[in-house]
Amino acid sequence: MHPTSSTYNEFDEIVAIIEQARQKAFRAVNRELIEMYWKIGQYISEKVKSNAWGKSIVQEFANYVQSKYVGIKGFSAQNIWRMKQFYETYAGNEKLSPLVRELPWTNNILIMVSAKTDEAREFYINLSIKNGYSKRELERQLDSMLFERTMISNQVNQLQLSKHEGLASLRDSYVLEFLDIPDSHSESDLQKAITANLKDFILEFGKDLSFMGQEYRLQVGNTDFFIDLLFYNRELQCLVAIELKTEKFKPEHLGQLEFYLEALDRDVKKPNENPSIGLVLCASKDETVVEYALSRSLSPALVAEYKLHLPDKTILENKLRELQQLLNENPDNEN
Repeated sequence: MHPTSSTYNEFDEIVAIIEQARQKAFRAVNRELIEMYWKIGQYISEKVKSNAWGKSIVQEFANYVQSKYVGIKGFSAQNIWRMKQFYETYAGNEKLSPLVRELPWTNNILIMVSAKTDEAREFYINLSIKNGYSKRELERQLDSMLFERTMISNQVNQLQLSKHEGLASLRDSYVLEFLDIPDSHSESDLQKAITANLKDFILEFGKDLSFMGQEYRLQVGNTDFFIDLLFYNRELQCLVAIELKTEKFKPEHLGQLEFYLEALDRDVKKPNENPSIGLVLCASKDETVVEYALSRSLSPALVAEYKLHLPDKTILENKLRELQQLLNENPDNEN
């Protein structure tokens, strides 16, 4: 007797139970591991502060552990110093110290070393927990300076974000270095490269996106229209339309997107879903032109530019610093 399709569905339900148990077990083991590293880091930190331990003692301790537990990993002298740094970084931080226990050690080290402020560390820790980032995925977000880009975007788009809460899931700039296309390219080239690298594209935009199609057809009256890329945001429960432009932003680009959003809401959106949101993704933009275009727009839409190379870290840090300084000088702009 061969299993029926309903039997296979029952098998899948049991497999789901197994997977949930495995994930819970992994998280429990990981929390214990991080707790062990924390306590070791605390012990060594206190010994160093009292001048009882130095580099030579830590190396001797590493050798001792490795001789006592043959084949054990994670107890090199370098990693032991990381435990001390880890403890000293988060000790006394009541908000972050519980969260770091939810991340693998490698991800904790990446964030601790790469993020320079508590605010940045909190951003990457929460993002890693929410999205379950692998080491490679987290490295990519750190290298692309996602925190700085998100903070800059939130400040640039304050007015639009106050109009439409769902737009907080979008930013005003995206880094698409993984597309590996020449600087001179057509919209068709860009669209093909994105769909061929969907996993990385969704990582850049947020893992809550599900791809619905390219050149998504909308019929309005007797005319067909085509959205370059259409996604669904599972967290926001709404459609996300993206229009690609390989030129500098023009106000008419926004009009085209707004038309698509109206058609989506009337003809595609389900009754239980939220209004669609949209993004014009262009090669470059004039911030003043964008501000004028969006100032009277009632549609939940943003304009962003894309780059094909990782950002210059110094330029981004300086830009964020300048924006924060302007905000501090004009506190009324926060609302």
